[in-house]
Formats: sequence, C-alpha cells, structure tokens
Amino acid sequence: MIDRRALLEREREILASYAMHSADTRGRDFPEPEHDLRPPFQRDRDRIVHCSAFRRLEYKTQVFVNHEGDYYRTRLTHSIEAAQITRTVARALGLNEDLAEAIALSHDLGHTPFGHAGEKALNRLMAPYGGFEHNAQSLRVVEVLEKRYPEFPGLNLSWEVREGIAKHSSAHDRPVVKRFDPQLQAPLEAQIVDYTDEIAYNTHDVDDGLQSMILTKEDLAQAELWQEAYEGARARYPGADESVLRYQALRRMINRLVTDLVATTQANVEAAGAKSVADIRAAGRRLVGFSPAVEASCRVLKSILMDRLYSHYRVKRMAVKAAKVIEDLFHAYMEEPRQMPTHVQLRIETEADTPQVVADYIAGMTDRFALDEHKKLFDPNEKV
Repeated sequence: MIDRRALLEREREILASYAMHSADTRGRDFPEPEHDLRPPFQRDRDRIVHCSAFRRLEYKTQVFVNHEGDYYRTRLTHSIEAAQITRTVARALGLNEDLAEAIALSHDLGHTPFGHAGEKALNRLMAPYGGFEHNAQSLRVVEVLEKRYPEFPGLNLSWEVREGIAKHSSAHDRPVVKRFDPQLQAPLEAQIVDYTDEIAYNTHDVDDGLQSMILTKEDLAQAELWQEAYEGARARYPGADESVLRYQALRRMINRLVTDLVATTQANVEAAGAKSVADIRAAGRRLVGFSPAVEASCRVLKSILMDRLYSHYRVKRMAVKAAKVIEDLFHAYMEEPRQMPTHVQLRIETEADTPQVVADYIAGMTDRFALDEHKKLFDPNEKV
C-alpha cells in the first residue's frame, strides 16, 4: 500500500532539492492528526476542491457573464485550467505538485461576482474600511468564512498553502502578506502560479474572444505569440476547420509559454545557485519568469486583449451594469442589514463589523445570485 509515509519518502527521492517537501511544512493553525494515506498538501488540495466557495466559481465571471453562453470560461474552469498548467510546470521543475496545485485551485476563491468589474466596485465601496482585494479575500475564505469543521473556522490549511494564496502575485507590500514573512520570497510552488494563471487567462481569453466574434484574427495579427502558433497550425493541417485550427493554435501557444517558463526558471535557479527552499526564499527576487523575448510577446498580446476584448463595448456595458449591481447591493445592505439572511445578520451581531460582513456576503455571490438579489431588492414586481 502506498500510504502517507511512502509518499513522503517518494518526495525525498524525486523532488528537486529546492522543492517544498510535505514533511517540512510549518503545519496548521489548529493541530490535527495526520491522515494515513495523504500528505498534508494533498489533503489541502482536496479540502479546497470540496469547499462551497470553489463550487460557486462555476457561476462567477471570467470575462463573459454566465448568462451570455455556456461556452465561455468561468472562474471555475479558469481555475481548473490554471491548475492543470501548474501541475505540468511543477512536475517539470521537480516541485511539489500538490502544494502548487492547491495554491492554483484556491487563488480565485475570494473573487467577486462579475470578475474584475465587481472587484473594482467592491474595492471602491470598501475604501473607507480598508478596501477589498480578491487575494486577501481568498485567504479570508479558507481561514474564516468556510464553515465545515466543528473544531476550527475555515479549512485549516497548511501554512505554505495560505502563504501561497497571499504571496503568489508579485505585490508583497499588501497587508495580507505581513503574516507570511514578507521580507522573504515565496517558494517556487507559489511563484509559478502567478505565471500559470497568466498563461491560462491569456490563452483562454483569446479563445473566448474569437468564439464571441468580438476578437478577430486580424486583431491578433500583431501578436507574435498567436500569429506564429496559428500559422504553424495552418501549415500542419491545411484545409482543417477554423475551429480546429483555433484549438491547435491555442495548444501551441500554451506549449510555447510553458516550455519557456520552465527553461527560464530552471536557468534562473541555477544562476542564483539555489539548492534549497531557504535559498529560494532568500534570493531577493522571484526566480520564476519568462525569457525577455516571450515576456515582450506576452505584453503585446495583453495589450491587444485590453484594447480589443476587455474594452469592447459589449464587455464594458456589462461591466458598468455589474458595478451598479454591486453598488446598489452594498448600499442597501449597509443601510438596512436585516435585508440579508438571518445567518449573515448573526455575524454582524457577533463580529460588530457590518462593512466586512456585507463585503463577505457580496463577494461570495455568484453572478446570477447577485442579479436575482438585485431584482428582489429593487424591482417591486419581483417576489422577495
């Protein structure tokens, strides 16, 4: 039988010396007996997949609101795609796949409905109370808001997973990072998530943009990443259906980005002389990254996506409507908290922090729940 001890021994045999080993975890805030079969980071990954916040990502916007079509990515499918790419990169670099995947799967747990438009609106509304940021909220979800265990709040995840949620993005000056050695770099397992997240959204946003016909191949002609991949697919499969060529081009884009990320990161680690997790933490800079040429190509692609997709009038119209929904809900609940469900009202009584409880409630909503709530509160013909 391959139990937890056997898996820990396997880690010692196959992981790189600079990988985060499960046996070296700082543990959990609330001590628990170890599981017979699963190492701690695998257990964390499983807790994330089974939590309610993860399921709600199915109906939270990536770019297109859920009711615009079943084809488009949601926060859930984005998180799954990012996690798949993360496992590939982690395995190629000899890192701890369970830790890296747990961070990838949890990185958007705290995201609002309606994507970045919803986050910007809630951050603006919460500015007098400390603001709102989805990475900090993801940490709050796993530490406080999930209610699944009688012994402790949250999911009681390992220190390294929570550190990765807080520090996987490049900005280490955020308040949420202060509890996680802000003067040190995160392990590579966390660092790669910032880039695998980017690989996932850059490629699938191209796919969704083309599928929606908001983006065209002509729009993408100046994006070397896309153009090279598309021309390669067309040369390899002349006469193939356009949808097949699009998929094959996206495959090539992902492969190029992943391959470059692995090769560049490996070279950076070797150049830094990093032999251990302590070396990675003390490096003074992030060692994960793309080569300069690929980094430049990514900037061009992101610029086109911003100009042609994210700023398109159809996307902007929904973003403005979404911000209005978030704003109306926030003001309604702040003015009269008893419009929220009883279990939410009880939190206000016990925590005495109405703005935070209201923000938690709104951030946890799916797109369609927020739209339904808005109708119930503001449409007099809608049943409450």
